[in-house]
Amino acid sequence: MKSASYFTTPIYYVNDAPHIGHIFSTLLADIGARTAQLENQEKFLLTGTDEHSTKVIDAAQSREIPVKTWARNNADAFRQAFKAFNIGFDDFIRTSEPRHKVNVHRRIEQLMATGDVYLGEYVGWYDAGQEEYVSDAKAKQYEYKSPINKKPLLQRAEKNYFFRLSRYQEQLLALLNTGELNIHPASRTAEIVARVQDGLSDIPISRYSSEAWGINIPGDSSHVVYVWVDALFNYLTAIDTDELRHLWPATLQVVGKDILWFHAVIWPAMLLALKKVKGNEWLDLPRNILAHGFWIHEGEKMSKSMGNFVGIEALHRYCSEFGVDSLRFFLASTGPVGASDSDFSHLRFIESYNANLANTVGNCLNRITGMVNRYFDGVIPAKPTIASEFHNKITDLSQASREKAQAFQYDKMIALALTIFRTIDQHVNFTEPYKLIKQPENLAQVGYILHDCLEALRRGALALWPVMPDSMTELLQNLGCLDADQSPCFDNSRSVSPGYRIKETRVLFPRYQEAP
Repeated sequence: MKSASYFTTPIYYVNDAPHIGHIFSTLLADIGARTAQLENQEKFLLTGTDEHSTKVIDAAQSREIPVKTWARNNADAFRQAFKAFNIGFDDFIRTSEPRHKVNVHRRIEQLMATGDVYLGEYVGWYDAGQEEYVSDAKAKQYEYKSPINKKPLLQRAEKNYFFRLSRYQEQLLALLNTGELNIHPASRTAEIVARVQDGLSDIPISRYSSEAWGINIPGDSSHVVYVWVDALFNYLTAIDTDELRHLWPATLQVVGKDILWFHAVIWPAMLLALKKVKGNEWLDLPRNILAHGFWIHEGEKMSKSMGNFVGIEALHRYCSEFGVDSLRFFLASTGPVGASDSDFSHLRFIESYNANLANTVGNCLNRITGMVNRYFDGVIPAKPTIASEFHNKITDLSQASREKAQAFQYDKMIALALTIFRTIDQHVNFTEPYKLIKQPENLAQVGYILHDCLEALRRGALALWPVMPDSMTELLQNLGCLDADQSPCFDNSRSVSPGYRIKETRVLFPRYQEAP
């Protein structure tokens, strides 16, 4: 039986159209799912939309559109955007779906039964933009402004249902300190630990139903479940069936750094509480959380008011001119996977495209296949009888790239994959088959060199396949390493076969030059 891997994204507010941040988060999860597929694992990728937000109500009302219609239309926009970027999600969940409402009701009832949810009164600060309650200490630290949009925090006094987060402080600290709660990059763990050590208070998990739309608190129609709590349960809604329950715990939950607190503290605490209920013994904690940074534009924070926001239309233009795989490559290789934010600029995209795709991957492929066509009429030559130092180096690079993928360090995975292609070029420059071929007695030696280079191309294509699935599938098929009806994995991707005539290879990544 295959091992199973479950990858999740945040679910996205439908108050506006998709943008670069949504695409990036979902792309990272897609790359993760595809790396699992390469390892011959059963993979499942979940994404979707978070609809019970006051932002969604405001957006719909400002356009005089019924909120349910607005939510449905924008959910469709997200679904189509992800398909356009070749993101192979297995389920797309909407929090307004009946299956989700049933699951949220059941989970809140269970938390009430354990005493982890109770009715109380909240007096304190509220970040309307983030729809997040803020402690007095944090409000003071933030100078009573939202750390995200800098708008003033609001004071609120209201009856709420609370979750006993304070009950799980020591347990969470232990899990964080031992790495059982595993956050990537590791530097973010220290931030979460410090905040937990400051002390955890019980948190409101409901809003008055007159102020928000959403899922009613069981037995109390005057309150709806707070949007963030409602959203967290989506990860269970999608797989809490007899057929899919084996996917839990999640292999990787991809989030933006601004929502790490919910996923690294509140969500694990709720799972710990739920696991106390008979029948919930399977609710272990997610194995890994990847909290990425933000995209900025030309060195400035992205903002619609500043006119520098990279929306879906701009991304589609890059896809139209350079191909979907080229944009996926740029986002994954230069994006804010680690602790720092990343700059999106046209110049940076062009530099990356030309240096890495046109000059490195594309030229290497054309160079090797060109020599095979010229010297061997396109037929793959014989395999060397002894593994060369070059072959062993490529094997090591391939394994190192594979290990970075399994550690969710996708930028480093890509860097090692590119090193494979650069090493091929270096090997050709060192061995000079284009000079050796001038002497007929060197034909076999030239064949060995090119066979090794073709096999290295296969290794490089496999390493890049999770990022650029279409172009790398084409490369593998042209080399005869993958059948037309197959998706690649390390088990079924054949080594290059002597005697196979390689297919004509188009220029995958033509060099880009700006029009004068």
